Amino acid sequence: MLAIKHGAINLGQGFPNFDGPEFVKEAAIQAIKDGKNQYARGHGVLEFNSAIASRFKKDTGLDVDPEKEVTVTSGCTEAIAATMLGLINPGDEVILFAPFYDSYEATLSMAGAKVKCITLRPPDFAVPIDELKSTISKDTRAILINTPHNPTGKMFTRDELNVIASLCIENDVLVFTDEVYDKLAFEMDHISMASLPGMYERTVTMNSLGKTFSLTGWKIGWAIAPPHLTWGVRQAHSFLTFATSTPMQWAAIAALKAPDSYYEELKRDYSLKKAILVEGLNAVGFKVFPSSGTYFVVVDHTPFELENDIAFCEYLIKEVGVVAIPTSVFYLNPEDGKNLVRFTFCKDEGTLRAAVERMKEKLKKN
Repeated sequence: MLAIKHGAINLGQGFPNFDGPEFVKEAAIQAIKDGKNQYARGHGVLEFNSAIASRFKKDTGLDVDPEKEVTVTSGCTEAIAATMLGLINPGDEVILFAPFYDSYEATLSMAGAKVKCITLRPPDFAVPIDELKSTISKDTRAILINTPHNPTGKMFTRDELNVIASLCIENDVLVFTDEVYDKLAFEMDHISMASLPGMYERTVTMNSLGKTFSLTGWKIGWAIAPPHLTWGVRQAHSFLTFATSTPMQWAAIAALKAPDSYYEELKRDYSLKKAILVEGLNAVGFKVFPSSGTYFVVVDHTPFELENDIAFCEYLIKEVGVVAIPTSVFYLNPEDGKNLVRFTFCKDEGTLRAAVERMKEKLKKN
């Protein structure tokens, strides 16, 4: 609301200001014209479930049963909610890595979970392994991982994932992974936790169409898990949304059949956008932290000497005309995020350059 009031350029919220590919939109229009407009099956249109399973095999090498192990949801956010509500009981202990996407904590509180938090800290937001080892125990029901990671752009390394996997096997802990940015991995290859030895049986892998195909308003997501975990996810899903938009599922089949060249071009395009923003933020005087994936960059705003992240973001909107997100909202303890703000580069190049110019012109170090 502040952004609209002040005519600010929005580099805050993570949705593109450009449209998704024509071939996917045309598939949606055709599906509507073909009468695919009534409720879909609760767990998804059969052909779409099969397309998800095919892509998962291509990405991870794992064979999954589209009927028993794939559940289509209304965006990844619903997959998260269905997973938490379907597999977590009141009092269950769940470990989160902060900063985290805010729906994790919200849905865990709905499930009555006991949340334990481990903070990833700049500059590289590495997993503090010793802290994790002292936090995880036989009382831990699940651990939630988001890689590539919102808001920091961190990607969990193979070493980190291997340590987490061995601790989960040792303590009989489930893993819920949010991998919506898996195709926006720049500096390293994305690794899916489910693909590590012994992990598929204890992992729910969540993903969506929106980020990869710039169609965030369609709200098409999915959860992949072995049958005993899928059962719980589907119990909750059936009472959250029951079914997901039918014509959009048919269109999503076309999306998931996109050639490798689509993903290569997507990465190339986002790499250019990222360079524009990162170079600009450095030139303005922020301390910019490395981002290996997603379309987010986190910076330290303290060179500009405002009280905290919220005060800085309000100043940035009102006096400079640019929107960023205060990161304190992504922490259990807001103090941990008070020096950091998040910018997004999922905007067209003109918008990014205009935002950088405004900051160069109006944002001065004290």
